[in-house]
Amino acid sequence: MKQILQNLSNGETSLVDVPCPKNIKSNILIATSKTVVSAGTERMLVDFGKASYFKKAKQQPDKVKMVLNKVLTDGLMTTVDAVRSKLDQPLPLGYCNAGVILESDVSGFELGDRVVSNGNHAEVVRVPKNLCVKIPDNVDDESASFTVLGAIGLQGIRLIQPTMGECFVVTGLGLIGLLCVQMLRANGCRVLGIDFDSKKCELAQKFGAETVDLSKGEDPVIISQGFSRGRGVDGVLITAATQSDEVMHQSAEMCRKLGRIVLVGVVGLNLRRDDFFKKEITFQVSASYGPGRYDSFYEEEGNDYPVGFVRWTEQRNFEAVLDMMSAGSLDVKPLITHRYDIENAIEAYTLLDSPDALGIVLNYPNKSQELLTNSKVELASQKSKIIKPNTPCVGFIGAGNYASRTLIPAFKEAGAVLDTLVTSSGISGVHHGNKNQFVTASTKTEDLWGNDKINIVSIVTRHDAHAQQVIDALNSGKNVFVEKPLALTLDELDKIDKSYNKANSSNTVRLMVGFNRRYAPHVVKMRKLLDSHRSPKSIIMTINAGAIPGEHWVQDSSIGGGRIIGEGCHFIDLMRHLVGYKITSFQATMMGNVPGVEVREDKASITLCFEDGSFGTIHYLANGGSAFPKERIEVFCDNAVLQMDNYRVLTGYGWPGFKKMKLFKQDKGQKACAKAFIDSISNGEMSPIAYEEVMESSRVSIEVANALRS
Repeated sequence: MKQILQNLSNGETSLVDVPCPKNIKSNILIATSKTVVSAGTERMLVDFGKASYFKKAKQQPDKVKMVLNKVLTDGLMTTVDAVRSKLDQPLPLGYCNAGVILESDVSGFELGDRVVSNGNHAEVVRVPKNLCVKIPDNVDDESASFTVLGAIGLQGIRLIQPTMGECFVVTGLGLIGLLCVQMLRANGCRVLGIDFDSKKCELAQKFGAETVDLSKGEDPVIISQGFSRGRGVDGVLITAATQSDEVMHQSAEMCRKLGRIVLVGVVGLNLRRDDFFKKEITFQVSASYGPGRYDSFYEEEGNDYPVGFVRWTEQRNFEAVLDMMSAGSLDVKPLITHRYDIENAIEAYTLLDSPDALGIVLNYPNKSQELLTNSKVELASQKSKIIKPNTPCVGFIGAGNYASRTLIPAFKEAGAVLDTLVTSSGISGVHHGNKNQFVTASTKTEDLWGNDKINIVSIVTRHDAHAQQVIDALNSGKNVFVEKPLALTLDELDKIDKSYNKANSSNTVRLMVGFNRRYAPHVVKMRKLLDSHRSPKSIIMTINAGAIPGEHWVQDSSIGGGRIIGEGCHFIDLMRHLVGYKITSFQATMMGNVPGVEVREDKASITLCFEDGSFGTIHYLANGGSAFPKERIEVFCDNAVLQMDNYRVLTGYGWPGFKKMKLFKQDKGQKACAKAFIDSISNGEMSPIAYEEVMESSRVSIEVANALRS
């Protein structure tokens, strides 16, 4: 299927063949009929992509601060790689979609229903159920595709709280502004529209508004005084997009005492206190479509808010806009200036800066369901590769930031043949598949299990998917490399153990977790130094983990497992590796239950005891500062100390024959870890990390997390 993607690194907009997205729980699969190019929003994204790194940084000063902090702790080259990787993620364009349901197990939505959603410019989209609404019979798909834009404007109107007979200014007469003019008029309000474009002013007049044409030098403040009968307008709805602070100043000047200003667009926000102080003007920023936006509980999990407490949600705003279209009080046809088939969509984007372009509609010709729902795409730049016996041939599941930036290149550099890249949406699969010379991009893991060429499956997905994907891969006879954690529960570990033992009856299948820190150059050196000392060791690991909000999926014990299972397992395994003996017991404590501490489990102290008498404490702390190194390891043994800071500097204190080891670039061992695994398959050797150690570290991590929660 076809989809429009934006490259934030270079600003390139492209029409790409991608696999059909895989439908998931609480989502609906839709075959698109019409989409609308949102000129304002999409122009901003395109312009941002085309901007230089300096200009990108200037637009995001908060991100610049984060980058500078990372330079201090991780080094310049590591930070540069991270920034480049972040910008290299493909961005799907569009959020105004009308189409027909292809797949649904959601109550209230049936196959064949015509619906609107915030789906992208793609022939097939996957949309959460709370962002999808049925289209009334008397509303055509083309009109319905403007629903989301209408909902953005409607939410701004709800925040400004108009009453019949009040007078309002709409600043910026683009698509959203002109829709707002109509909706305010339908609400019995008088409207004054402001824009630099005379044609847009004429349209606003046809919809019943008075206008200020800035291109003719008309003064909005003076005209607003006459419009409001000298009282000042009741409120200003800002739908413009400009970096100027003057819009806010003018809006305040136009308002009456206790007036209201709501920002729907994007403008400069260096506010003048005096503007608001004298009149006690209220100012509010609208969050897109309405309540529920940016709330994973509502959008991703599909939980609705009770109508008695939250009357207007994103979904109910969609319904209200469609009702107005159905009743004839909202007419979008005059807003349409151009129509293109999806095959010619890139031409449409050349019009974003054209003064003649307003509503640009993309049309999606009918295709067979078989073509639309194809889960695989053969990557154009690649041909099927001839695989020799014992050649490591990999199928990847997941192409997120870590997989695309680090793990896939590491496997490629290690000499593995990259065959199939499976992702949920298909977008990143195509992008990173082409970039790394994969043969195929897919959205179904089943495409890996039956592929005889593939002898390795690398799993880099959300934590709750790991266990089942490991079991499926083992049952298919594949070697498995899985990013941590291996599993979230002891029951999942037991099921993996059974599948491994069954698959490994002939000692031919390997299972390895990406405990890469074992392979970091500094850790390799530490282990070599420590191997010459048989005395028990005392180890302190200080992990300055950084805060993650409580609502993040990683903190959810059923999805991410919490941070001890999700990341703390790295350090439990690393300590196990440095000591070289089995863990015999542990103690764990965390921050007390006091007001103001949202998450306690990520502020914990874990002490491990080992068979040889060694012990070590892991301080896993999410309440530290970013200027301090993220990971510090100290080993005390035989009147000497080894101290490692952030995989850049290793220092020996009183250590015979060793003082210091420095690296120009941070190295956490990812490449060496991948190579060790690939080499074991090429050479027919056992897994580089013994299966028993993998299971031990994973089991202890889960037991520690359970102890903290009990």
